[in-house]
Amino acid sequence: MSNEYLPFARPSVDEDTIAAVGAVLRSGWITSGPRVREFEQRLSEYFGGRSVRALSSATGGLEIGLAIADVGAGDEVITSPLSWVATANVIIRAGARPVFVDVDARTRNLDLDRVGDAITPVTRALLPVDLAGLPVDRDHLYEIARRHGLRVLEDAAQSMGASWGGRPIGASGDLVSISFQANKNITTGEGGCLVLNDAEEARRCELWRLQGVERFADGDLDVTLPGGKHNLTDIAAQLGLGQLARLAEFTERRRALARRYFELFDRSLGCELPPEDFTHSCWHMFQIVLPPHVPRGRFIRAMHEVGIGVGVHYPAIHLLSLYRDMGFKPGDFPIAERIGASIATLPLFPAMRDTDVDRVCEAVSVATRRLLAAPPGSGS
Repeated sequence: MSNEYLPFARPSVDEDTIAAVGAVLRSGWITSGPRVREFEQRLSEYFGGRSVRALSSATGGLEIGLAIADVGAGDEVITSPLSWVATANVIIRAGARPVFVDVDARTRNLDLDRVGDAITPVTRALLPVDLAGLPVDRDHLYEIARRHGLRVLEDAAQSMGASWGGRPIGASGDLVSISFQANKNITTGEGGCLVLNDAEEARRCELWRLQGVERFADGDLDVTLPGGKHNLTDIAAQLGLGQLARLAEFTERRRALARRYFELFDRSLGCELPPEDFTHSCWHMFQIVLPPHVPRGRFIRAMHEVGIGVGVHYPAIHLLSLYRDMGFKPGDFPIAERIGASIATLPLFPAMRDTDVDRVCEAVSVATRRLLAAPPGSGS
């Protein structure tokens, strides 16, 4: 087996895009400018003509989305405990309280059948997460939101290229935050965007992303809200333009690699595989849940020993110290806790070869069988 290191993610940037980024650097205009506006226009076209504003991160998109939804002190926002911690951190920073609902064991997304019981008179919004690019059931989600008069802020950070009802995620719904971070399906290095409902929300997003400043033709300016610093650079936007042009190609390749994982994976190991979804998912990640009695740390070390990177996405948020200090405790959300303790992200990116998947599957089988056979507490 080859010992060439295989990371769990790697961006694919072609020479034309590198040259275009170089041209931006030579132009003298490298912060937010014409390339950002062009990127926003191309994104709007992809999202069916909806208003889109590019940002320096999807976390910024969530922060601004909560502000646009008027979430603040005394409010509650329902979300998933199985996500990157930013999903819940932004709720706290808005002055509200995150209300976690356990995940569905199969999809690993927010269990929408449990959401109704978590809604209270101070619930302001729903903040679902599309783990690994597998969309939450948008029909069910928005039926709940309409019935209870709630805003929806979609944490679709991992969903670029995913779809629902035959349309791209972001082409419908309420507020949608998408990430273009380095390991995402398209990248701007760091960055993201927020898809909005109308021109007024887009104008408010522009104020929130850059200190609340509104400039006038005579040189004066005014500030009407306490905005932050969330603007994207032209350098990043040019990289995004090159990536967006290849999104369909990237998505097709990711799906082909995922199919190969399903074909070759040794199902007798007892690992839980993700849903075999080739209609909605953009296959941002291929994640397995290790069987009981296979310590994840030892599994990761065994994979690293043969040159294969493994990620962890994610530990259950409510078990982190900040959230324990808020009163959350082990046992609150047992499905998320079990998955969060044993989930492992295997390599999946467009430049992978079919033989790379073969190598990963063989290494997973060897490592898992060895660890299952090891006596409890042993270091093997």
